Amino acid sequence: MIVSINKMNNLENGLYIVSTPIGNLEDIGFRTKKVLQKADIIICENPKHSLKLLNKLDIKKKLLSLHDHNEEVLIKKIEKYQKDSLIALISDAGSPLISDPGYKLVKNFINKNIFVTSVPGPSSIISSLQLSGLDTNSFVFFGFVPKNNNSAKKIAKKIPELNFTSIFFISGRRLKGFLELVYINSKNIEVAICKELTKINEGVFRGKIKNIIDKIVNNEINLKGEFTLVVGSNKTALKRTIDDKIREQTSKILKKYTLTETVEIVHKLSNISKKNIYKMALELKND
Repeated sequence: MIVSINKMNNLENGLYIVSTPIGNLEDIGFRTKKVLQKADIIICENPKHSLKLLNKLDIKKKLLSLHDHNEEVLIKKIEKYQKDSLIALISDAGSPLISDPGYKLVKNFINKNIFVTSVPGPSSIISSLQLSGLDTNSFVFFGFVPKNNNSAKKIAKKIPELNFTSIFFISGRRLKGFLELVYINSKNIEVAICKELTKINEGVFRGKIKNIIDKIVNNEINLKGEFTLVVGSNKTALKRTIDDKIREQTSKILKKYTLTETVEIVHKLSNISKKNIYKMALELKND
């Protein structure tokens, strides 16, 4: 029988979604450590991995493994402890639930009106976005790039239509192939690839997508492990391309062809959307 003493420690019983360091243990928060110390049960992905963290913090707790195939079984297992215990949910690294199991568990606590809170902390998604040098005002996280090649192609094909920064998780062995799919549809776009964040061998590679592909081909980037890929918004790429290269060319074409014909020609030459070309060409025509 688990008896919680956490009311004495000003910690309400319930579920705590706890972020853990993504590489550097010094990123551990005071509140994170306190919750893990006071937890009655810690739910984790891989107990062997989590034990390394807990041992460094000198914390000894009951660990329960959570993965995609046992979530409902685990919920039943802890059901009698939910209201009277402090239960912490952690992932192998970073913020739980992000491309990891745990949604059903959290939903179960919420549906039973049991206290749920988040103990925020490190996230490879946010760290990669911050380090990318790309637009941070509007972004979307797609999770892992699909292993199915047709599904990956569909995502790559959509990128030219997006007006926000896109973030993906991807393994090193699949990185070059996906970048090439993106390049087919978005030749002027900028990307950043990040690995080993907060660790000694932290690496962030930024630049035009073709330059990054060339670095991989020339073995300038170690592809071992997993990466966070940040793809710049098409809106930013289009603005820079139009300002620097396309406007003058469009102006010359307008002198020989109609507005509609010009839009079609420039679209084929630049792969910029017709909507953006039309807007620019109309401004040039009215000047």
